[in-house]
Amino acid sequence: MISQLSWKVGGQQGEGIESTGEIFSMAMNRMGYHLYSYRHFSSRIKGGHTNNKIRVSTTPMRAISDDLDILVAFDQETIDFNAHELREGGIIIADAKFNPKLPDGLKPVRFFTVPLTEIADELGTSLMKNMVSIGASSAILGISVESFRPIVEDMFLRKGEKVVEKNMDAIRRGFDFVNELTGGQLPEFQMEKADPQKQLFLIGNDAIALGAVAAGCRFMPAYPITPASEVMEYLIKKLPKLGGTVIQTEDEIAAITMAIGANFAGARSLTASAGPGLSLMMEAIGLAGITEQPVVIVNTQRGGPSTGMPTKIEQSDVNAMIYGTHGDIPKVVIAPSTVEECFYDAVEAFNIAEEYQLPVILMTDLTLSLGKQTVTPFDYSKVEIRRGKLLAGQELPEKEQNDLFKRYEVTEDGVSPRVIPGQKYGLHHVTGVEHDQTGRPSENAANRIQQMDKRMRKMEGVLKNFKGAVTADAPHADADVLVVGINSTIGTIQEAKGRLEQEGIKVNHAQIRLLHPFPTEEIKALVDKAKKVVVVEHNAQAQVTNLLKQHVGNAEKIESVLKYDGNPFLPKEIYAEVKELVKHGDYERVSK
Repeated sequence: MISQLSWKVGGQQGEGIESTGEIFSMAMNRMGYHLYSYRHFSSRIKGGHTNNKIRVSTTPMRAISDDLDILVAFDQETIDFNAHELREGGIIIADAKFNPKLPDGLKPVRFFTVPLTEIADELGTSLMKNMVSIGASSAILGISVESFRPIVEDMFLRKGEKVVEKNMDAIRRGFDFVNELTGGQLPEFQMEKADPQKQLFLIGNDAIALGAVAAGCRFMPAYPITPASEVMEYLIKKLPKLGGTVIQTEDEIAAITMAIGANFAGARSLTASAGPGLSLMMEAIGLAGITEQPVVIVNTQRGGPSTGMPTKIEQSDVNAMIYGTHGDIPKVVIAPSTVEECFYDAVEAFNIAEEYQLPVILMTDLTLSLGKQTVTPFDYSKVEIRRGKLLAGQELPEKEQNDLFKRYEVTEDGVSPRVIPGQKYGLHHVTGVEHDQTGRPSENAANRIQQMDKRMRKMEGVLKNFKGAVTADAPHADADVLVVGINSTIGTIQEAKGRLEQEGIKVNHAQIRLLHPFPTEEIKALVDKAKKVVVVEHNAQAQVTNLLKQHVGNAEKIESVLKYDGNPFLPKEIYAEVKELVKHGDYERVSK
């Protein structure tokens, strides 16, 4: 019996790879197992190799596994591309249609050729080969065919009972064929039973979208872009039911300006994009900064620059998000690390945007945005809506005919009273040029200093009141090494930490969740307790490392482990790189 398993299905994009992984995952999730998946796919709609690697465990985890137990191959390229991941004794289930062959130099594995397409054709359509492969996998794992019935019914019952039964028959045929090949169950692939429990299985983008709904967002203008589009797709289905709407704009410039306009009118609004779209939004983000309008922007990082690698992970927008706009404005950059944090941080992004009247960027990466994870159901009692100094609905003091409302009043905390258009006695100017307290354009030197200082004081409040700016697992007062990461690296670092600890290396771990303003004091306290600091990040310029050096100092003991080939870190990679750094001293390790 085993407590965890790694399963992968691969083939050409458009062959049903995603649906195969979805059906397998849903079944395991409903049985109570914890899952973490990563989808490798090409930057095109159809064609090109794609695969879905799913880790199944009786306990929670947040990383893909180093190796692979079972590989389901719909074509030879899948074997050639992925078979090296198989552990010794692992299994390949390959479609007989393409006359599969094992590559040279492969460690000993079990190779099952199964007529997936032929069985599907006999049942009426080759599209059902994914169901046949599900049955073949379930035979290896000892999962009953009937375990899949509720999922098949959810997917196909609207098409009629006959369609449901055909799909169930496809699963059964795949199960029977492999069961005959193996001569019965394989004990070394039998999963320990999990405790049935209510749990979600979703991607980070869906959690962000759900968080936006819970936060009271009712408008989203956006332009589709990988890997952000799912935020928009989710809200397209949900917002109309709540009196809201989604607009697909002509470009990202229109999206951000419409989002700012909606917030100006008093509605909570967000937009979502990736690196190229974020570049187009920079001038408008500056407009939100100087006019002190709240707006939430979701940036799902992917491989750059330019079009780069749209379907691959990178964390190379850090500098752009913090420094991209011209001029000085207050801005907040939040970096959730898990799907749960995506939900709660989305809510908090709206609160911060309105409390401090500034742009908030919610930063994820492709792995966190699109990788599906098992999640404990969200606690909606934790959802709090704070609108700051918004005076909408309140009666304002009467003013003389020519007096204007002090929308940009200089205050101690940097936050001015805010009204919505049409509010009686709330008349004021709004422009993108420097202005006085009523919004009238002004280039007076003293006024400029007052308004600039007022806006920048907001950052002090954000830093003081943001909860959980750093997630720390730091049990050692005198650590050999502190490993620092952002976004989706959290689980991989945690697994590497466990392996290093077993070898007697004292490891602390810090995940930065607030990148700007930077939580200097919290990070410095952890840096001071470590002999060496290693920052793990997906970019070529060590952007988070340099951020750490800039704010904390101690540059002589801060090192980088970088990866920018488009693939997520594996636990064994971080384990090996950190161990080498601790053992041999100061130099940068780079995984290209």
